[in-house]
Amino acid sequence: MARIAFILLCHKDAAAVIAQAERLIAGGAYVAIHFDARSPADQYKAITDALADRPEVVFPDTRLRCGWGEWSLVDATLRTVRSALSAFPDATHFYMLSGDCAAIKSSAYADRMLSAGDRDFIECHDFFTSDWIKTGLKRDRLVYRHWFNERTQKWWFYTALQLQKRFRLERAIPDDLQIMVGSQWWCLRRTTLDAILEFVATRPDVPRFFSTTWIPDETFFQTMVAHVVPSAEIETRSLTFKLFSDYGMPVTFYNDHYDLLLTQEHLFARKISGDATLLKERLGALWDSARTDFTVSGDGKKLYEFLTGRGRIGQRFAPRFWEREATLGRDRQLIMIVCKKWHVAKRLLRAVTAEPGISGVAYLFDEADSNLPSLGGIERDLDKRNRHRRALIRMLFEYFNAGKLVICLDPSNLELMRDLTSDRADATILEVECQIDDAYLLGHAERIGLAARDSPPELIARLLPTLRSEFAFESERIRETRFAPHHLLRQSASLQSNATLLSEAFRVAPEIGARLAATPYLFDD
Repeated sequence: MARIAFILLCHKDAAAVIAQAERLIAGGAYVAIHFDARSPADQYKAITDALADRPEVVFPDTRLRCGWGEWSLVDATLRTVRSALSAFPDATHFYMLSGDCAAIKSSAYADRMLSAGDRDFIECHDFFTSDWIKTGLKRDRLVYRHWFNERTQKWWFYTALQLQKRFRLERAIPDDLQIMVGSQWWCLRRTTLDAILEFVATRPDVPRFFSTTWIPDETFFQTMVAHVVPSAEIETRSLTFKLFSDYGMPVTFYNDHYDLLLTQEHLFARKISGDATLLKERLGALWDSARTDFTVSGDGKKLYEFLTGRGRIGQRFAPRFWEREATLGRDRQLIMIVCKKWHVAKRLLRAVTAEPGISGVAYLFDEADSNLPSLGGIERDLDKRNRHRRALIRMLFEYFNAGKLVICLDPSNLELMRDLTSDRADATILEVECQIDDAYLLGHAERIGLAARDSPPELIARLLPTLRSEFAFESERIRETRFAPHHLLRQSASLQSNATLLSEAFRVAPEIGARLAATPYLFDD
């Protein structure tokens, strides 16, 4: 029967390390812990004090200061492996873990799986012919020496690399080794680790070569296993489930990933979020259980690629909450104030929303800063608002808890008006016809960048009639569309006429219509 000794490499969160070790040994396993020497000494002391009386736990004699991509990670692993081999003579398998890993199966399931076949589990892909390395250095990892850490000593790292390239200081790869690459998270048999340590002891040139390669934890054990073990005894996969983003960063799992993780054909998963308290509790209880009836599909990687791929093109696996419905609501009234003079429409909007039961937003499809409430992200930019226009209007009805909503639109938004009036909701167009003089047209030209204060008079003389014609054309298109109902509020009309029209458009009492028509300075520039 298999018995696992876990090689636990960690560098933070002493309490989590202690809990992980206690959980693993409760399932009948051993644990050898290397705690990074860069980490605070009091955290290491807390770990050793808490686990001092546990014979199933061992620590290497020396703690190393580890750096990502450096030989120090491999060196720390080798030291921890030697401690585990010596301390646990009945351990049959040695499983590499980090502090961010958690079991996604039971200990009983893991023991049964490892006992079923005499083989090692480690990713071993040909370094040069496989596409396992997606980004960054590839051949340069091996043929040049790397003394500096790319993350913490970037200038020195790349300067040393460029100098070696300039002076053609390539080095030879040991000719009897086929360099392999893969994940550092492996599960190896005792006989395999014994063979690796024996080989390394007789070939000091091999660890010396790997000690100046870049990211040797992805090549050293992978190459060694392929060199000392027959290929028939190697299962080229990791028993630790992990995902990477398009940018080569590890994907982090949270509380809602529990069901997904259980269906993967792996024993552990990384990275588990430090904040995923519920997930850690559920997975810890799972490891302690005797459960072996797992339905395995192994679809995690494909699901992640599918979901992120759809996200890249704006098509997600499930609709966002604002995309689930495509109607404003049959019993709601939407009034669209359509006016080229935005300040006039805003004055009218302020006046009408001062009345009880009426809410509104000005130029939400035209102005980026339209004072919208927080609606879950749909309100953040104009493109998103226009793309989900009906959903945005529906959410505003719900936010204001109103049956009547007023919005302001520029007359150029004809297609948007057509879309909203085609909905089952009660939609009304209230077009405001203002008197447009040359001073306003000139100011409009300056606001949109067609003219400047020092533009020559001949340019202005040609430009103003064109703008006036454009304004008239937008209004004509609205009328030709024959929206129903369509009310036309004219600056030139009488106060009584406009009061009656506003009362009808907003469906308010005549006295409210009169109050709106008498809004101070309504049409003033």
